[in-house]
Amino acid sequence: MTKKDYYEILNVSKSASADEIKKAYRKVAMQFHPDRNPGNKEAEEKFKEAAEAYEVLSDADKRAKYDRYGHAAFAPGSGGFSGSQNVNMEDIFSQFGDIFGDDIFGSFFGGGGGRRSGGSSRGYGTRGSNLRIKLKLNYEEMSKGVTKNIKVKKYVPCSTCNASGAKDKGGVQTCNTCGGSGQVRKVTSTFLGQMQTVSTCPTCNGEGSIITNKCTVCKGEGRVYGEETVNINIPAGVQEGMQLSLSGKGNAGERGGGPGDLIVLIEEEAHKELQRDGLNVAYELHISFPDAVFGTNVEVPTIDGRAKIKIPPGTQSGKIFRLKGKGFPEVNGYGKGDQLIHVNVWTPQNVTHEEKEMLNQMNDSPNFKPQPGKSEKSFFDKVKEVFS
Repeated sequence: MTKKDYYEILNVSKSASADEIKKAYRKVAMQFHPDRNPGNKEAEEKFKEAAEAYEVLSDADKRAKYDRYGHAAFAPGSGGFSGSQNVNMEDIFSQFGDIFGDDIFGSFFGGGGGRRSGGSSRGYGTRGSNLRIKLKLNYEEMSKGVTKNIKVKKYVPCSTCNASGAKDKGGVQTCNTCGGSGQVRKVTSTFLGQMQTVSTCPTCNGEGSIITNKCTVCKGEGRVYGEETVNINIPAGVQEGMQLSLSGKGNAGERGGGPGDLIVLIEEEAHKELQRDGLNVAYELHISFPDAVFGTNVEVPTIDGRAKIKIPPGTQSGKIFRLKGKGFPEVNGYGKGDQLIHVNVWTPQNVTHEEKEMLNQMNDSPNFKPQPGKSEKSFFDKVKEVFS
C-alpha cells in the first residue's frame, strides 16, 4: 500500500516552520483523538498517521532525508519510523502528549479555538494536492546523476485574477456564518457539563470568505489547468522505486492556497548488456574455447563506456573477474560498487566433419581430460571471494 505524504497528512507546505508543523499536528491529532472519536477505527488510523508524520517532520535530520528521498529514506533497516500500523497508542501519548498541553480538554468543553489555517500563504484557500510522475533513467544517468527538464501538466495559479478566484477586489466578502474564522462551534449539554464541538464552516468550506463575483477564466478556483517545465536534479546512485520530492512543484491550491509537492518515482531503463544488482553491475562474457586455452584480451561494456580486460591462459568457465569501482555509487554515502564479469566458455553447437576429427584427437590427450585439483575453488568459494 502506498504511504501518504507526510506534509499532506498534516496539511502544511514543505517550507513550513517547526512551529507550524507542531501546530498542524496538534490540530489534526485533536480532530482524530480517540477520546473524541470513540470506537472509530478510521479516526484512530488517521491519529496514528499524524503521529508518524510529526515524528519525522519534527526532527531536522529525518525531515531532510524525507525531503530528498521520501519514504524510501525510512525503509526497513534504515532506522526510520516503524509505521502507523505498528504504533501503540500509549507510545504516541508518551512521546508527543506534551505538545497538547492542558487545553486539549478545554477545546472539548468550551476552550479556545483559533483561526483555520488552510496552508495558504495568504491565510485563505486550500493547499494543492501532490502530483506524482514517473521518470525513467538509463544506467549512466543513475550512476552520475543528471538534471532533467520535464514538462508537467498540472494546475497553475490563474494569472487573470492573481489566484484569488475573484473578478475584482470587491468580489470577496467575509463569511457571515463563521465571521471569517472558517469554523463553527456548537455547544451541547451533557452529564459532564457543556461540551463544545468545532467543525468546518459549511458555508465557506473553512476558508473564512466567500467569492461573490467569480473570475471568468478560472470560475472562482484561482487556478487553471496548464503546463510548467520543472527542473529535476537527480542525485548519483538512485535506484528503481526510489522517490524524490520537489517542494511546491505540485498542483497549485485553490484561491491562493499553497502548492502541493511533485513526487518523482524513479524507474530503471533496462541495459542491453549489463544487469544491476544493488551497487554492483553484472556482465556475462562469452569466450571461445581457444581463447580460454591460450588467453586473450577482450573489451567489455561498462556503465560509462568500455574497458579492456585480460583473460589469462587456462581460464575456466564460471570464472568471475571484478572491475573495482565500476559499479554504482551510494546515493547517501561515499561507497561505490564493482562490475562483476562472469566468464562463459562457448561450446560449439554445430561442427564440421574435420572439426570432429580434430576434437576426437584432442579428446585422447591427457591435457584435455578434466583435472580439477585441490586448489581449484568451488563456485561458492568464487562468489564469496568476489564479495569479500
